[in-house]
Amino acid sequence: MSTLLHATVAAELRRRISSGALPVGGPVPSEAQLCREFGASRGPVRQALAALRDDGLIGGGQGRRAVVLDAVPSQPFETFLSFSKWAERIGRTPGQRTQEIAVRRPEPAVAAALHLTPDASAVQLVRLRLLDGVPAMVERTTFVEPIGRALLDADLDAGSIFAFLIERGADLHAARHTLDAVAADAADAALLEVAEGAPLLRERRLTTSSTGEPLEWSDDRYRSDIATVTISNTRRSRATMARTDAGS
Repeated sequence: MSTLLHATVAAELRRRISSGALPVGGPVPSEAQLCREFGASRGPVRQALAALRDDGLIGGGQGRRAVVLDAVPSQPFETFLSFSKWAERIGRTPGQRTQEIAVRRPEPAVAAALHLTPDASAVQLVRLRLLDGVPAMVERTTFVEPIGRALLDADLDAGSIFAFLIERGADLHAARHTLDAVAADAADAALLEVAEGAPLLRERRLTTSSTGEPLEWSDDRYRSDIATVTISNTRRSRATMARTDAGS
């Protein structure tokens, strides 16, 4: 019951922040106020506030009144493999509209990333990802053909492609992510309902098997007013590393 209540409190606070009912810079209701409003003990309320801190939506604590820091929920680095899981984590409803799926020879840069010969085919798809029905991200993904073939007969609008493939035995084990910013081209602008030239957060991802074999390459472009990214680590942890590479 407490877990369900914690999720309910967190979802309602996220809704108030995104709608402006709790404006950026304004105070968050106190623990005592939230306990009274939701009929909850301090445990679930503190869990809900901690979840919002992890999302980068609020700050404060340890005797200081919590305040709203941002109205745009952040995406933790570790959830990049699943847009659907991220959406559900922040209390939003994920959705998708498949624009295209085809078997073709990928462009040379993608073929090289996947260690494909110039004449090899791959499965490529383009999907528009949604949060509560609002365009949030354009996903352009290429799978090596033995992995991607399973998608040709799948309902690509039913949910997470990665979850679908893993359930069918795909060894999608590790991923390398590169983040940068790009301007929306005409195709991006039309799909995401933004002005051409608007800034987008781009994530390029190379997914490999447990033996290091390249299996998937993706170029995902997020609306910057809908998603940001957080990377969390500790001084002694080697699990997460942020690196900036100079362009050539």
